[in-house]
Amino acid sequence: MELAVQQVLEQGVAAHKAGKLQDAEQLYRAILKVQPSHADANHNLGVLAVAVGKADVALPFFKNALQTNPSIEQFWLSYIDALTKEQQFKNARQVLEQARKQGFSGEEFKFLEAQLSSRSEIKKVSAENPNQEELNTLLKSYQDERYGDAETLALSITQTFPKHQFGWKVLAAVLRRSGKIFDAVNANKKAVELSPKDAEAHSNLGNALKELGRLNEAEASCTQAIVLDPYLVEAHNNLGNVLQEQGKLDKAEVSYAQAIALKPDYANAHNNLGSTLQELGRLSEAEASCVKAIALKPDYADAHNNLGSTLKEQGRLAEAEASFVKAIALKPDSAIPHNNLGNTLKEQGRFSDAETSFLQAIALKPDYAKFRSNLLMHIGSMQFGVEHYQAYARDYSEMAREKAGLPFIDWPSREQTESLRIGFVSGDFGSHPVGYFLEGLLAQLQSSPIELIAYPTCNRQDDQTARRLKSLFQSWCPLVGVSDEAAARKIRDDGIHILIDLSGHTAHNRLPVFAWKPAPIQVTWLGYFASTGLPAMDYILGDPHVTPYEESGHFVEKIWQLPESYLCFTPPKFDLKVNDLPALSKQFVTFGCFNKLSRMTDAVVSVWASILHAVPDSKLFLKDKQLDYQAGRRGVFYKFSAHGITSDRLILEGQSTREEYLACYQRIDIALSPFPYGGGTTSAEGLWMGVPIVAKKGNFFLSHLGESIAYNSGLSGWLAGDDAEYVAKAVQFSSDLAALAALRAGLREQVLRSPLFDAPRFALHFERAVWAMRESLHRTL
Repeated sequence: MELAVQQVLEQGVAAHKAGKLQDAEQLYRAILKVQPSHADANHNLGVLAVAVGKADVALPFFKNALQTNPSIEQFWLSYIDALTKEQQFKNARQVLEQARKQGFSGEEFKFLEAQLSSRSEIKKVSAENPNQEELNTLLKSYQDERYGDAETLALSITQTFPKHQFGWKVLAAVLRRSGKIFDAVNANKKAVELSPKDAEAHSNLGNALKELGRLNEAEASCTQAIVLDPYLVEAHNNLGNVLQEQGKLDKAEVSYAQAIALKPDYANAHNNLGSTLQELGRLSEAEASCVKAIALKPDYADAHNNLGSTLKEQGRLAEAEASFVKAIALKPDSAIPHNNLGNTLKEQGRFSDAETSFLQAIALKPDYAKFRSNLLMHIGSMQFGVEHYQAYARDYSEMAREKAGLPFIDWPSREQTESLRIGFVSGDFGSHPVGYFLEGLLAQLQSSPIELIAYPTCNRQDDQTARRLKSLFQSWCPLVGVSDEAAARKIRDDGIHILIDLSGHTAHNRLPVFAWKPAPIQVTWLGYFASTGLPAMDYILGDPHVTPYEESGHFVEKIWQLPESYLCFTPPKFDLKVNDLPALSKQFVTFGCFNKLSRMTDAVVSVWASILHAVPDSKLFLKDKQLDYQAGRRGVFYKFSAHGITSDRLILEGQSTREEYLACYQRIDIALSPFPYGGGTTSAEGLWMGVPIVAKKGNFFLSHLGESIAYNSGLSGWLAGDDAEYVAKAVQFSSDLAALAALRAGLREQVLRSPLFDAPRFALHFERAVWAMRESLHRTL
């Protein structure tokens, strides 16, 4: 019994810390049903009551806690403070005297004694108002950004004049500025309660609720504000912020547009509209909105940051960097521009500088998972070292563990069944590499006893791939706008047997949800290429090439190998033919790489330049969104010119539609995979178009990717062990055009029969793996 009570108490404390007060209250009251005199449960219920302004309700709980265990100092302090709040000064002094007799006399007790002395003559008031001078002083303190003074004055006014709404409104604003969001919500609620028709108060409450992640309540508050006052500009803007956070981007755009219509010079709304348009992929419009915001307010750091993000998405990295640097100069303590600058520096190949920027963002906001994920993504791809990566992964794990509270230790899905419920968590259910490698498997599992549940983490349903993927799941349960705890409880209550993370530390990941352990078996697969760092993640799903057992020390998770390939590519739906070898008609060999330019390190450029020198008249075809702009092209020309390669040997093109992009493989004879971050999707697509790939072996997951693709497509002979062999193989294969032409003619048919493309074969391996995981769990129970 004692153990069960302790577990419930720990769950209650975790809910309390997370701001889930109703859950915490229910858990504490459950303890009192069993042990009515339980000291901690009584005390914590009292603390909850005080937090919502009901000190009178708290008093009996504090009294019970003290009677059970008078040796706890905090019990005395809480009881005296609640008596003081209720202006029961005589009782408060008596309890304070009892505490002294128990030997308590610290600074906190001295403070309470001073408070009692100063307020001994104050009597409870209700209808009286503070004088105008007090209100003016309070307002000026807030406007002058003297938030400490403003909080003190606001607290004094709300305690002395608890029914005067203005004091509560200012107190809420100050508390929100100070990061005391939960207290700000309570103060805002009090303001709304006192003036239910005050539209601004509802709007402010919506803002505070949004910051707590209570998005449905926030939307309701902002909507009510607009009902009360359709011309309240801030309410339309605030509603837009909530809708954007929920992923309702089209509706957010409408709200921001309405705010701008009411107030054309509203820089905040222009900036927020720019952010939404960027998420919608309308980058030119997004750029114009951010520029407009800056024109209206040149020192607007957030607008410079959003402009930088839009420029980065367009591949205009130098301009993006300048915008982020400007944002940081204007607001040095804002973490987001440092993070975004890190991503931009990484894209430019400035890896050490990128790491520095990520670390600066983390220093400013250490509990924000996204920044730590970006750092791990960077280290795991371009600067991998086992100890280096694991140090940052441990930091991430500790942060996630602290935020998660107590993980689940029991699940509805624990019982053995004849069917299996598998949940997939991803923000990439659409035209994305994850979608391309997932679709064929899902289609094959339709007739299996496996129920597939999708937990999308962003609203990507705007293309045919997304619609097809959605139709392959039995349940579609978006986690957009849902807190980590609520998401974890939802997944647990859904009875998921195996929960699969498809993101790792990439964009839109929800790894903190996995820290709650909402399923008895948790697996990371497909979307990432290193350890998540989470002890709650049971397995990393790989194959003998990317996750050899001798590298098990690279992972917190246990390695589970599929027997051939951990990838199975879904062939594109386009009717594109494999053409004849281009070199036969052009009389020169065209090498190509369609990976991001950020993977084209100095070492890669040196090797590729050596190939171009060794193969007369050959050219290199590169394709990336950076190459839509002169700055990007100049950077590539400069890198190769340092190795004696002139611009006429390079074919540079920017981004295009996927069908146009795939057709570009008809102009390539041999693909070159960069290293250590080699091609995955691009390699599979190139093979489908009849283009073989030269790749290099590695010594960690991501650098092994070329090995897995080569072995599983029947092209192991195209793998090189080092730089010299890489050059030699490229030269060797390009020197025999007849053999290369014959390989091209049959390559699509060859790879479609290979483990890399054979979906029924892959699905069989996948099914065996998940059932074996399930069996392994039951053997340990």
